Amino acid sequence: MDINEIIASATRLTSESPGNYIAEKDAIRPDYAGMQIYDAPIFAFGSANDELYRKFLAPEVIGSHFITPLEWLPGAKTVISCFMPFTRRIISSNATNFSWPSEEWLHGRYEGHLFVVEMATHIQNVIKEAGYDSLAPMLNPRYKTGNRETTYTSNWSERHAAFACGLGTFGLSKGIITEKGTCGRLCSVITELDLPKTARPYRDVYDYCTMCGLCAKHCPAQAISLKDGKQHSPCDEFLGTVMEKEKPRYGCGKCQVKAPCESEIPKR
Repeated sequence: MDINEIIASATRLTSESPGNYIAEKDAIRPDYAGMQIYDAPIFAFGSANDELYRKFLAPEVIGSHFITPLEWLPGAKTVISCFMPFTRRIISSNATNFSWPSEEWLHGRYEGHLFVVEMATHIQNVIKEAGYDSLAPMLNPRYKTGNRETTYTSNWSERHAAFACGLGTFGLSKGIITEKGTCGRLCSVITELDLPKTARPYRDVYDYCTMCGLCAKHCPAQAISLKDGKQHSPCDEFLGTVMEKEKPRYGCGKCQVKAPCESEIPKR
């Protein structure tokens, strides 16, 4: 099994799976039925033994609760990071009203997460069927999401894995900026399959961010500033308000749209 087989299989899933389209029974409005959530995914492949994963254990990065790839899967050789960009329809819908997430974006965040799980499961199983052990941390019973006690950091970070693999750098809003921008979702798989590694075309954590400040300007929770970056608490509180009104759906994404990093790496 090689990189091209994995990418082709994931791309087919994105095109053909009903999970990447809003079902009629789930649509908030009838005209959302059949709406595609994600465009074709992009990938990066990193070493499971990359020194960055040990640096992530520092309290100022993630913390000692972070589990490294080799702790998730002893004998692992590769970390596969996948970014699924939202469709233009979902992105554009969320760039009109900066006080509340659009219904299309709410679909993308909720039903879109279900497809992220489907994608991670698919990649994991495709590799296992080829005879190699693999593990998607987000699907593993040991996975724990962030909370106030862990300064909102999980014991596995899709964003940090993406950075380590060469998929993109962080932005001021703490999102990952890829060649397809920041509007989308990530998943990752750790595997004993030894695949060619992606070159990291950057050095600094914020290399792709121009610090234009538009994410701060658009944030309805005022959780982002050029001086202090992103503060998780006000963001979390706003997301809680959205959940109360839109349950089971949630999300915001205002920091990702109508900015130079929306759908590409910003030009300097």
